[in-house]
Amino acid sequence: MVDEAAFRHAKGEINRLPCVFGRVLLARHAACELAVRHQIGERETIACAQPVARAVCAQMAALLRDKSAFALGLTGTRRILSHAMVMNIQCGGLDGLKTLLDADAVAPDVRRLVRLAQERYGDLAELPFSEIVQGVAAWKSRHRPA
Repeated sequence: MVDEAAFRHAKGEINRLPCVFGRVLLARHAACELAVRHQIGERETIACAQPVARAVCAQMAALLRDKSAFALGLTGTRRILSHAMVMNIQCGGLDGLKTLLDADAVAPDVRRLVRLAQERYGDLAELPFSEIVQGVAAWKSRHRPA
């Protein structure tokens, strides 16, 4: 049995710059060239190799969360969301970005998509979120057999 307090302490010491899209990367839904994987006991965490890139990803994640609220029927985006809801927003949002910016790609690449978004639209807030949110609304999690 793992002592959760010890795990959180070790995680904080080892992974000082956690990846904003770490859950998505751990689920193997997307990739990122800046992801650095760490093993802590039997668990895996993902860190970002560049603080500036992480800040831009954090901005993208916040915009996805905010702009997806209506499509997901959320009344407020400030509350803590369940893991499933975060996965829906992030996986669906990256799928929507991939469709918009890099439709030929096999799987979403977080760093590439964010860079393409910045190149084409300048400010991330200028992205056509009405199109991106369609990916959020369409995304379905894998249901594991019982």
